[in-house]
Amino acid sequence: MAEALNVKPKSECRWDVVSLGEVMLRLDPCEGRVHTTRTFQVWEGGGEYNVARGLKRCFGLDAAVVTALADNPVGRLVQDLIYQGGVDQSHVLWRKYDGVGREVRNGLNFTERGFGVRAALGCSDRGHTAVSQLKPGDIDWEQVFGREGARWFHTGGIFCALSETTPAVAREAMQAAKKHGTVISYDLNFRDSLWKSIGGKARAREVNRELASLVDVMIGNEEDFTACLGFEVEGLDEHHSKLDVGNFRRMIERAVGEFPNFKVVATTLRNAKTATVNDWGAVCYAGGELYQSQTREDLEIFDRVGGGDSFASGLIYGFLTGRGPQWAVECGAAHGALAMTTPGDTTMATLSEVERVMKGGGARVAR
Repeated sequence: MAEALNVKPKSECRWDVVSLGEVMLRLDPCEGRVHTTRTFQVWEGGGEYNVARGLKRCFGLDAAVVTALADNPVGRLVQDLIYQGGVDQSHVLWRKYDGVGREVRNGLNFTERGFGVRAALGCSDRGHTAVSQLKPGDIDWEQVFGREGARWFHTGGIFCALSETTPAVAREAMQAAKKHGTVISYDLNFRDSLWKSIGGKARAREVNRELASLVDVMIGNEEDFTACLGFEVEGLDEHHSKLDVGNFRRMIERAVGEFPNFKVVATTLRNAKTATVNDWGAVCYAGGELYQSQTREDLEIFDRVGGGDSFASGLIYGFLTGRGPQWAVECGAAHGALAMTTPGDTTMATLSEVERVMKGGGARVAR
């Protein structure tokens, strides 16, 4: 049976959660297409950051992000958007901008929402970004986890795919977190476009398996576990759209057998009927038991980007507040569902809305 999570009390820590990852500027063509639009709406977003923002904005916890930005108007726009979400920026590194971005720049993410049979589409422009150039020694992790203190640390496979040095930065952070008794979560978040020019799935597997030995809470979907950890999953169709819970259990039992440090393993369960209609649920493996959220069939999606990150933040909130794995997975699934009803990568939900959805509340107007 897996060991239970040991979360430090808030009285010992300045931060409930600290996330390490890139924060990009998302350019959203709204109902249009990237290649034909004449206008974009902008949001901030990034897999690891979105989790911290959800824990701050929806759940009211103290959250900080560790990242780097080029000091130019685009970077300052990202800064202003982060301010609106309330995530602390005292550990953001600002890099001098050379005028054209030959040396350092900020990441851009062009993302379509998709509709019906037209799938969501992402086009990243994030080479040579400030955060990708982080290297061990750049961040004072003793300040973060020792002198300030953090109850939970979150990072993931997107950050580790940015460059040759970012996996070493993640390892350095995780080792410091572990030294100070901070719970470590990691979202595998496999992105083929990020890995394909630096070794593809083989390199992704090498990096993620090396870091997996430091992880307490492992998060990812079925494709993530296959691509990043090498655990083949039965019961999938050719588009990786539907996972049988029984096969997931067998996969997780194998993962926990190989990485006994995994105290919790969690995933969303999605069946994408169209880009705008999904069956949606989640499962969480903890203490040798499998906990499953209610399944929401034919969930209508407005913007699916960030749904998994909002699931992760709801799950983490459940464990940080001592509610147990069943409550945590229900909270994560409800928060992820709500996040996909609004535009942008990050949540616009409130805790009361999450709790209402967890209880089966419908969409009747609230006046």
